[in-house]
Amino acid sequence: MKACFSHIVPETAASVRLSDYGQGVFPGLISRAGFKKAIKRGEIYVNGKVATTGIVVVPGMEIQWQPPDKPPSKIFHTALEVVYEDPHLAVVRKPGGLVVSGNRFQTLENALPGHLKPSPEQDGLANPRAVHRLDAPTSGLVLIAKTRRCRVLLGQQMEAKQITKVYTAVIIGSTPAQWQADYPVDGKEALTQFRTLEQVPSRVSKTLSMIQASPVTGRTHQIRKHLLQDNYPVLGDKIYCHKGFVLKGKGLFLCATALSFDHPLGGEKVDVVIPPPPKFHSFMKGEQRRYSEGAAS
Repeated sequence: MKACFSHIVPETAASVRLSDYGQGVFPGLISRAGFKKAIKRGEIYVNGKVATTGIVVVPGMEIQWQPPDKPPSKIFHTALEVVYEDPHLAVVRKPGGLVVSGNRFQTLENALPGHLKPSPEQDGLANPRAVHRLDAPTSGLVLIAKTRRCRVLLGQQMEAKQITKVYTAVIIGSTPAQWQADYPVDGKEALTQFRTLEQVPSRVSKTLSMIQASPVTGRTHQIRKHLLQDNYPVLGDKIYCHKGFVLKGKGLFLCATALSFDHPLGGEKVDVVIPPPPKFHSFMKGEQRRYSEGAAS
């Protein structure tokens, strides 16, 4: 059955154009621009007839929204860990090498219907959507909206930089305890804060460091570019790394390990933290062992 939301204009309403009145009337159509687009798509009805933007709202008028009810696309069946889930949103752990979305079948979004519970809310999304992206080779936490309203509100939090993300990486070089990089990325202001967690000697790269990265801005490949500019490339980076340090079959040693935000509907603080992939610690230990064996021989 196609979802339909109805609203009766109250007696206290001012006489304004429908496109100005509709903002926030329905869940998932919070902005004026979003409501106007819904009118142009033919999703808004007034007293049973398809609406136009120029209609003037009067008390007693019935406004309906019939969003498109698209069934889930063909599900991409792959292993996926759901770290947090409620009726409105979820947080999943994306494996490295998987793209979040796009014009292909094998995407994170196409895998979500096979792992998440359908939202019981009226504005539930048949196809849950990622609120932000991770580079394909980067693994880790991705925030997912399960309702239209939650998608809009989380998008607004992202725009306002109210969602905190922390990444863990294994990088080449000996790093200070804490530092930050503010080099522009693609001509735009960018800031990343770094903290060193662990360091081990390496026969190939002299020193490997495990670090945490907290991007203040959200530019494309920001962490990877900032680390390369500081001469600390991420281990396994095929784009922003020195030759000889791309490990066959190991992938990129960069993982989104923490997300923190205020729940857009309940208001409570949501903190999600995961450990980095086991390969991070095992590779560091292996490099330290190989270094010790070489020193002893």
